[in-house]
This record gives sequence, C-alpha cells and structure tokens, in this order.
Amino acid sequence: MKTVFYRNSAQPDGLGDSRAMIHPSDLIKPVPGFPETCVSTFSRTIIQRYAAMEQTEAIAVLYTANGANPVYRITYGGREFGLYLSLVGAPACVCGLEEVIAMGARKFVFFGSCGILNEEKVGKSLIVPTGAVRDEGTSYHYLPPSAEIEADEGMTALLKDCLMRCGCPVVSGKMWTNDAVYRETQDLVRERREAGCIGTDMEYSALLAAARFRGVRFAQFFYGADCLDSDVWQPRDLTDYGLGSADKYMALALEIALRL
Repeated sequence: MKTVFYRNSAQPDGLGDSRAMIHPSDLIKPVPGFPETCVSTFSRTIIQRYAAMEQTEAIAVLYTANGANPVYRITYGGREFGLYLSLVGAPACVCGLEEVIAMGARKFVFFGSCGILNEEKVGKSLIVPTGAVRDEGTSYHYLPPSAEIEADEGMTALLKDCLMRCGCPVVSGKMWTNDAVYRETQDLVRERREAGCIGTDMEYSALLAAARFRGVRFAQFFYGADCLDSDVWQPRDLTDYGLGSADKYMALALEIALRL
C-alpha cells in the first residue's frame, strides 16, 4: 500500500529521515463529511454526558488494545464539531490526534486538568499556556530537540480573548509536561516553578509539537486540580476529573471552536 503523507513538505532540521514506517493513513481512512474542528478532553464521564444527548451521533471509532473509543458529531452555534475522548499520557493522546487528523479534522480544542505549581499566580483562574517544558518523550519525534516549546502567539491571544469574553478569570504561563506523575519530586517541582512554569500536565507539549508537525491548528486551556505548590501534595478535586464544572468547560471549548 502506498503511503500518502499529509504533513507539511518542509522537514524539520534534526529529525533525519522523517518517512515513518507506519503512517496514520495506512490504518485510518478519511470519513466523508467529518467535522473540520474537534473538541477533546480526558474525562470519559464528560464525554459520555454529551454523547448521550439526543442530537449527538457516533461517526467514527478509534481502536486500541484498551477498547473502542467513539468519535461523535455534535452541533453547537449552528455548526458541527467532532468530539472524542483523549487517552491520558502523551504517546496515547498523540496517537488519537494523529488518527483523527487522518479522518479529516484540521482544527482542535483540548481542555483538561493540571497540577498547580504557582498557587499565588493561578488561584481560581483558567490557564492559557504560553508554552511548555518538554519533559516527555513524544514531542522529540515531531520537532527537533529543545528544552521548551512555545505556543503560537495568535492562538494564545485568541484563547485569552474568548475566555475573558465569557467572563472567566485567566492567567497565562508555561506548563511542565512530564511523563511520570509519581516522580514529580520536590526538587523538580521547585526547579520548574523557578523556570516560570505555573502548571504541570502529561500531554500538552507533545500535542503542540504533533499539531505543528502536521500543520493543524491547536488550542488548549487548563483548569487547576491538585496543587504541588507546598511541601505536601494537596489532591483537592483531582479525582473529580472536572465533572463538577463539565458544562462550563465544554461550553468554553465550543466557544473557542467557533472562533478557530
């Protein structure tokens, strides 16, 4: 089978021969009428809540050894959008992004929880990331090595404007994306906070790198869950997975999607 590449033609310096042995288009075929813009989050309960709505329909499926993950079509503001669950962790999350791109999506809005590294700055605000420390492995397969990755300034401005217009307090700053939630040591937390990181997650820098490599538009905002800005970890509402404010976060994501 001939592989069809849909990435930008320019090859990033430092990645060598970028022709992948397995390409998403080898496994995933375009879905006719697939929405150009998709919304995704990491809470299965939030996705299931909106999947159960009368106007929502399943239009595709992402398959993994963990089971089937439907992709839905929803309508908001007179437009159709895709909606799907992203798996936790950079490798699995980026695989989902790759396959949804192969289905036909070109714009993405993600939202999810994060650990707070700077309580004084974040407080109850939503976080619009300006970039991230790349402390995961996936992004290095999409962009040349660097300690950090910056978000697109135009996208950051759009996110801030949309959230503030919706009446939400917003703060901007760097994220710390890392692979090992149980190895967030006090020394590392202190080092990342001193480097300007205000939150920590497990996917953002990888999603940003993959989206840039594939030439698709990508936006993500965060809400604080647990707090690491003290000598003792504070779990707070981490296990709530955003369910208490699900309608608010989904509405915000869809408002952003209308702007992309």
